[in-house]
Amino acid sequence: MPDRHTRPRCGEAPGAAKPQPSPTVAQQESARFVMTAAAIEVTELCKTYDDRPVVDHLSLRVAPGECFGLLGPNGAGKTTTLRMLLGLVTPDAGDIRLGGMPVPQSAPEARRRIGVVPQFDNLDPDFTVRENLAVFGRYFGLSRAEIRERVPALLAFARLEAKADARVGQLSGGMKRRLTLARALINNPDLLVLDEPTTGLDPQARHLIWERLKSLMNEGKTILLTTHFMEEAERLCHRLCVIDAGRKIAEGTPPELVAREIGCDVVELFGDVPRALLAQISPLAERIETSGETHFCYVRDAAPLVAALQHQPGVRYLHRRANLEDVFLKLTGREMRDE
Repeated sequence: MPDRHTRPRCGEAPGAAKPQPSPTVAQQESARFVMTAAAIEVTELCKTYDDRPVVDHLSLRVAPGECFGLLGPNGAGKTTTLRMLLGLVTPDAGDIRLGGMPVPQSAPEARRRIGVVPQFDNLDPDFTVRENLAVFGRYFGLSRAEIRERVPALLAFARLEAKADARVGQLSGGMKRRLTLARALINNPDLLVLDEPTTGLDPQARHLIWERLKSLMNEGKTILLTTHFMEEAERLCHRLCVIDAGRKIAEGTPPELVAREIGCDVVELFGDVPRALLAQISPLAERIETSGETHFCYVRDAAPLVAALQHQPGVRYLHRRANLEDVFLKLTGREMRDE
């Protein structure tokens, strides 16, 4: 992991940028992101709270049509980064551009082309499914005709046609998340920002959300998501950025990260493993890391270690290929699912 004390800390905010001319209503309605530019471009972004850097010289670039994952333990700065991207929090330093538009200077215009799925549902419980979509459409200034046209398609997308006139309180957790995703699409956004979109869902509901997100990727939507689920990141994301204490500590495609940071197989030992056994097998592994009651042995050749464990009665182990969770554990010292 890079030394967190060698780089400069967040400095003072630069001089305010010149305000951009206000677009007309017609321009706002018709303008799309400049998709020849990066969908998201962040340069040396900083934010400090109570003299503690929460986002610390963070830079990243997301290409149009890409699904980009932002991973990190709780308190790493993920949500603060998203809030700055949306113009809801003003950075202390750095530059943000969404589809070529500067933020926070042009945040209201940029947000018209963005759909947001927050970590926690904020649906109106007094409204029906259909009404939640319609009200959100009015927030974006859609006409009644546009809302009537878009709502049926979004209900079908979310597979909620049969629940269109049900109140939100009658929906399951998975249905609420699908409705929140559909609501984020009411303005036909170029960019979707999702903060842990499947947290709290059972596996079946999670897989359905993944299916819906893949269909949006096939349509060319750009997606920025934070997630705690290794499988979600591997299945959906073209590239990932791992941050900790507000700093970027790794970036690349899932296979690149696994090959670069781990580059070998893993043998997991479960339960109360005697210290003497760990000392005995230590020469057979490149390194051994422990999280809770699980010991992770990283090996180039698993055969000698597996052979040694086969002669140890009562020892439970699993030999597998390295994955993103191993990368996360190595870089942050925490398992993704333990956040």
